[in-house]
Amino acid sequence: MKMDFESKIFEKEKLVLGDTEEYIVRGGRHLFSKLPQALDGIKQIGVIGWSSQGPAQAQNLRDSLEGTGIKVVIGLREGSGSFAAAEKAGFSRATGTAGEMFEVIRSSDLTLLLISDAAQTQLYKEVFAALRPGSTLGLSHGFLLGFLQSIGQDFPANINVIAVCPKGMGPSVRRLYEQGKSVNGAGINSSFAVYRDVNGKATDYALGWAVAIGAPAIFQTTLESEYKSDIFGERGILLGAVHGLAEALYRWFIAHGATAEQAFLRSTESITGPISKTISKHGILAVYESLSEEGKTEFMRAYSAAYHPAFEILMEIYADVASGAEIRSVINADGRFKRYPMGKIDGTDMWKVGEKVRAERVESAIPIDATTAGVYIATMMAQIDLLMEMGHPYSEVANESIIESVDSLNPYMHYKGVAYMVDNCSTTARLGARKWAPRFDYILTQLAFTKLDENSPIDEDLAENFLNNRIHKVLAVAGELRPPVDISVVG
Repeated sequence: MKMDFESKIFEKEKLVLGDTEEYIVRGGRHLFSKLPQALDGIKQIGVIGWSSQGPAQAQNLRDSLEGTGIKVVIGLREGSGSFAAAEKAGFSRATGTAGEMFEVIRSSDLTLLLISDAAQTQLYKEVFAALRPGSTLGLSHGFLLGFLQSIGQDFPANINVIAVCPKGMGPSVRRLYEQGKSVNGAGINSSFAVYRDVNGKATDYALGWAVAIGAPAIFQTTLESEYKSDIFGERGILLGAVHGLAEALYRWFIAHGATAEQAFLRSTESITGPISKTISKHGILAVYESLSEEGKTEFMRAYSAAYHPAFEILMEIYADVASGAEIRSVINADGRFKRYPMGKIDGTDMWKVGEKVRAERVESAIPIDATTAGVYIATMMAQIDLLMEMGHPYSEVANESIIESVDSLNPYMHYKGVAYMVDNCSTTARLGARKWAPRFDYILTQLAFTKLDENSPIDEDLAENFLNNRIHKVLAVAGELRPPVDISVVG
């Protein structure tokens, strides 16, 4: 597979990832002077919504475009309580930088639709009607495309449709952008896609948008590939799987004699702490290589036991995402919230123990537990292998299955807890985690841990595939494009 694009403004760079070639653009503040040229014809950018991505992208765009004459305006529903939060961040009706959402859409040349997925499916007809012919619709998630495909519809034919999808939460996008003021290139990597180009400028619009929000590396994808890998990834190793396997491991360690505190340390703390940090800085193989010979055997036994059960659930998730079933599930759930609002998961004993463990944490005392590492990495590798099997670009596979996890989400989980992350992420991700985490928990308990307890032999074919998997070379290249500083999670 070869991903390629043409830009009149930004220099592209070839990446050789395994047996494929892709092209990227490297961001940085030195490119801000090119933004007026990249965004030629755009006088106003409307940022619609103030949830996760909205505040971060609006502030980053405003700061990057200062002095260019390009106006950034927040669009919210009339009466929205978010007007106060937007005003606190410097956007107001009085200055003409905030307004009712459909008025903002009608007056914008580039509309970034950053409202919730459910709201997009409810309001898309009104949004499309408000878009001026020849204007540009920007998305940071392909959910709306998946929804439109599921009902046999499409975007209007007379507008550009582009996407810039940061590989992290909104707060990460803002935090690393601010860190980038002192370290050029600090930011959250993004993918971009051009779904429709009606004026020949869509690619540069997307790249300009990505540069302006601080992306240090910008990868190409398609809108369909993005939404499939993103929704799938949230339910997999990014959120749902890590939640489910952490709970399963916690109970397994207690069943084998560990105290609750020891079990939490060896499961959740090990994943979000040293395992993630090692992968981030040195790659997946480095976790295995850091273990003693006895630990390597323990790792491979756990890896052999967990890989196929994890792959089985991941196959089901991917099929549901690709068929539109998972999108319909999210939409249907939104209709139930008035009667049964989504509850939180942080009240169980495990997460209460976690609060105590984090409060008394000594980082150097957190182990890379070999069994936990084997189960976690087996799940991660199953997700990687499945996405590759489905033909996703290698950069997307690395970003959605590894880099976003260990460089963006897991640091927040380590700081605030997995339960906190599940309870405070987007509605779509939160629903997916709550739906699929118990499936990972159950299948690992039922199939993987029984094999461990039976002392089943290592699957040598799986071990060989892990040690020689092409993702290691892909990650070695993609990992060089990680932000030059670690994300600050405090503040």
